[in-house]
Amino acid sequence: MSFPGTDPFVCGCHILLEIRNRRQCRGHYSSVNVKQTPSLLSSPSARRRFLPLLAVLFIGSGGSALIYEIVWLQSLQLVIGSSAVSLAVLLGTFMGGMCAGSLVLPRVVSPRRHPLRVYAAIELGIGLAGVALLFGMPYVDQLYAAHARPGPTSVFLRAGICALCLLPPTLLMGATLPAIARWVEATPRGIAWLGLFYGGNIAGAVFGCLLAGFYLLRVHDGAVATYVAATINLTVAALALLLAARTTHAHAAQPPPAVFTPESEQTTSDPAAHDSAALYPPSSVLRPHASATWVIYVVTALSGLTALGAEVVWTRILSLLLGGTVYTFSIILAVFLVGLGLGSSVGSVLARHNARPRAALAGCQLLLMGAIAWAAYALMESLPYWPIDPSLSRSPWIGFQLDLMRCIWAVLPGAILWGASFPLALASVGRVPVSLRRASVPARLTERSTPCEGSGSGAGYARDEVVRGRTTYEEPTDGIPAHEPGRLVGGVYAANTVGAILGALAFSMVLIPWLGTRGSQRVMIALAGMSVLLLSLAALWTHRATNREQTLEEEGLGSDLIRPPSSAFYPVPWAMLALVPALAVPLAWTVPALPPGLVAYGRYLASRHQVAESLYVGEGRNATVAVTMLEDGVVSFHVCGKVEASTESADMRLQLMLGHLSALLHPKPKSVLVVGCGAGVTAGTFVLHPDVERIVLCEIEPLIPKTAARWFGPENNHVLDDPRVEVVYDDARHYILTTHETFDVITSDPIHPWVRGSAALYTREYFELCRRHLNPGGVVTQWVPLYESSPAVVQSEMATFFTAFPAGTIWSNDISGEGYDVVLLGQAEPAPIDVDALQERLDRPDHLNVVRSLGEVEFTSAMDLLSTYAGQGPDLTAWLQDAQINTDRNLRLQYLAGLGLNAYEGATIYNDLLAHRQFPETLFIATPARRLQLRAALGKPVPSQ
Repeated sequence: MSFPGTDPFVCGCHILLEIRNRRQCRGHYSSVNVKQTPSLLSSPSARRRFLPLLAVLFIGSGGSALIYEIVWLQSLQLVIGSSAVSLAVLLGTFMGGMCAGSLVLPRVVSPRRHPLRVYAAIELGIGLAGVALLFGMPYVDQLYAAHARPGPTSVFLRAGICALCLLPPTLLMGATLPAIARWVEATPRGIAWLGLFYGGNIAGAVFGCLLAGFYLLRVHDGAVATYVAATINLTVAALALLLAARTTHAHAAQPPPAVFTPESEQTTSDPAAHDSAALYPPSSVLRPHASATWVIYVVTALSGLTALGAEVVWTRILSLLLGGTVYTFSIILAVFLVGLGLGSSVGSVLARHNARPRAALAGCQLLLMGAIAWAAYALMESLPYWPIDPSLSRSPWIGFQLDLMRCIWAVLPGAILWGASFPLALASVGRVPVSLRRASVPARLTERSTPCEGSGSGAGYARDEVVRGRTTYEEPTDGIPAHEPGRLVGGVYAANTVGAILGALAFSMVLIPWLGTRGSQRVMIALAGMSVLLLSLAALWTHRATNREQTLEEEGLGSDLIRPPSSAFYPVPWAMLALVPALAVPLAWTVPALPPGLVAYGRYLASRHQVAESLYVGEGRNATVAVTMLEDGVVSFHVCGKVEASTESADMRLQLMLGHLSALLHPKPKSVLVVGCGAGVTAGTFVLHPDVERIVLCEIEPLIPKTAARWFGPENNHVLDDPRVEVVYDDARHYILTTHETFDVITSDPIHPWVRGSAALYTREYFELCRRHLNPGGVVTQWVPLYESSPAVVQSEMATFFTAFPAGTIWSNDISGEGYDVVLLGQAEPAPIDVDALQERLDRPDHLNVVRSLGEVEFTSAMDLLSTYAGQGPDLTAWLQDAQINTDRNLRLQYLAGLGLNAYEGATIYNDLLAHRQFPETLFIATPARRLQLRAALGKPVPSQ
C-alpha cells in the first residue's frame, strides 16, 4: 500500500495487486498492466488458513520452554550454586543462547527450506536435548565436583558447565520464531501474525510456568516435568510436519508473482497520481535509512533492559510482601508473562492497522514511565498496608488468590506495555523511513528484474538501484535480503534479548546494591524516557536528511523532480523533546523509598500492632536486611521480611544450642564450618571453645556479615574480628561440593526452608555431602522450625536427615512447653554421650567462657543442656513412614513448606514428637544418680493430641 511507512521488504508486486483491487481509491494506478502467476498468488491465502494453528503450536513451544527453564535452572543451581555470580552465569548463558539462536538460524538455514520442516526439526532437537540433559546431569555434577575449587577462578568452569548444558537447547529455542517467520508474508498483516505468534509463545509460557510450579514439580519431580515438556515438543514437531506435507513453500527459485513490463509505463493525466507514483514506488525498491533501523534496535534493547530490570526489582519487593516461596515466584512470573502476552496481542493489532508504528512504539515507552511510577507507588506505599492478615486462613490457595490480585495490581500495566513494544518494534523495522534520493524518481521494474533468495510471498526481490530513467539490481552478497522475514524477527528478538540480559545483570548485581530498589526504579523511568527521546531525535534526523537529499535531487534533475507532500514523513514531535524530561523528573522524584517495616516484617506488616524502631536497612545482591529495636530493648536482625535472629531469649537459646551442642558433643573440635551468618551468634559460640583452631563462615550475601559485626558484636563475641575466622562468600552447598577440606563440626544458622532455594540445604544429597566432609567423630547439626510449618513439612525434613544419619537425635528449643523449633544432630560414627565426662569438661577452667555463655540462656549445667533431648530417628519410624524424602531430583520440601507457610501448628507437632520419645538407654552413659536425674529432667512424654 502506498502510504508513508510501508514495509520496505514487501514484494512490490503484491502491493500493486492490492492497489489494483482498490483502484476506486487509487485511481492513478488504474492503467498499470501487471502480469500474474495465479498459482503463486493463491498460495499466501492458502497459507493464511494455517496461521491460527501455527499460533497454537507456538503455545506448545512456549509451554515446554518454560518447563525446561524451571527444571534446568533448578538442577544447575544444585551444581554451580545459587550465588549472584552463579545466577548471572546461568541467566547470561540461557538468554545468550536464545539470542544467538535468533541471529544464527536465518544466516545458516537456507530460506529455500520449508519453514515448517525447519521448525519441526528445531522442536525435535529441543526435546532430545531436554531428555539428554536429564540423564546427563549426574555426570555433569561429577565432572564439576572433580575439577572445581572454591574461589573466583571457578567462575570460568561454571560458565563452561552452563555452556555445555544450556547452549545447544537454547540456541534451538531462540531459532523457533525466526524459523516460523519465513512462513508469513512480510506485510503489515504478516508482521501482525508474528506478534501474535510471540504472544502465543508467551501464553504457552504462562501455562508452562503454572503447570511446572503448581503441579509437575509439586506432585512429581524434574524427570516427569522433563518428559512432559519433551512430549509437547514431539507433538508440536509432528503437527508441523503434517502441515508441511499439506502445504507448499514458495522460494527464490520460482518466478516472481508479478512484474512490470515496459508496456506498463503509461502516463496518467492526473498530476496527483503522478506525484504519488513518483513518491511511493513499490516497497521492494525502497532503501531504508540505516539510522532509522538502528534506533529501533536500540529502543528494543532498552525495552528489554527495563523489562528484565523491573522483573528483578519488583520480584525483590513482592517477595518481601508475599513471602519468598517458590509459589510466589511462579505467580509473579505468570502475571508478568500474562501482561507480555496481552500487550503483544494488542501491539500486533496496532502494528497491522497503524501506519506509524514508530509513533505507537514511542507512545508505549512514554506510558511505561507512568507504569513504572505506578508500580513503585503500589509496591511501596499501597500494597504493604492493605489490611490483610495471612494467618487468618489455613488454606494456602486463598493466600495465592490474594497474592495474584496484588501482583496484577502492580505488575500488569507495565508488562502489557513491554509486551506491546515487541510487535511494534517489528513493524517499525519493517516500515523505516526511506531516502528520497532512492525514491524521488519513479522506479521502473522490467522483465530483467533479478530475484534474490527469499521465501514465501515476502520473498525479497533484489532492491533497485534507481538511476534516472532505468532500473538495475543489486544482489546481496550472501544471497539473502537484509529484510528477509527470518532476519527481521531474529534481529529484533536478539536486540530485545541482549537488553534483557544486560538489564537482569545490571540491576541485580550493580544497581540494586548501589542505588537500592528506589534508585533502580528511577533509572528505569529515565531509560524509558530515553527511548522516547531517541525515537523523536531519529525522526528529526531522518526528516532533515531527506530534505537535504531532496535539495540535491532538485539541483541535479531540475523540473523532473516532483516535491513530495509534507505528509510523506512523520512530523517531528518537537513537544516530546520537552515533554519527556518534564514528566520523567517528577515521576522519578516521587518514587517512594522502601518501607523499613516491609523489610522487617514482610507480609505481616499490616497486621502488626507494634512496629519496631528501624536502626538500619540495606539492600544487597541476594537479600535485603534490616535491624530493628523494640521498646523493651530487643534487637532483631531481619532478612527478606522475616526475623533471622534477635536478642530475645528463645532466639538466643536456639543460636547458642546450634553452636555449643555441636562443639560439646564432639570430643575435641578443631575445625568448624558454619552455613549462614545471620547475626553471627551461632558462629560466635565456637570462638569460646578453646580447642577450635579454624572457623569457616560461609555466607551468600556479603552485606549480612558487615551488618552482624556492626549491630551484634557483643552477642556474637566479635566473631568476625577473630583471626581464626575465614568468611567465604558463596552458596554453602557449592562451597562444600568444591572444597576438599573436612571439618569436625558442620552446623547451620537458622535458614527457613520455605524460602525458595533453601530446600537445597535440606536434601538427602546435601546431608550425605556434609557427612563425607566430616572428620572421624564429626558432628552435623541442622535447624528445623516448628512454627510457620505443618506436620508434613517437619516430617519431610526429619525423615530426609535420618536417611543420611539414621541414629540422629532431636534437641528441643521450646517456649514454656510449647513447640517452637528443634535441632537435629547427626554424627559420622554414632557414639554414646558420656554425661559425667561432659560435666567434667564444663568444669575445666578453659571452659569458663562456655559456661558463662550457656548460663545466659539458663543452661547452668550439662544436665540442663541434655534435658532438651526430644527423641531420635529410630523412635520416629512410625511417625515418619509416610514422609516425603526431599531429594535433589524433586526438591519436595520447598513445595511442601510453601504450602505450610502460614500454618502455626508448632504445639501439635511438638506433642507428636514427644509422644514417640523414649528414654535412650544406650545413648547416655552416666552414673545411676545422673541417669535418674536425666530421666526426671526429661519427664513423662506428653500424649499426642
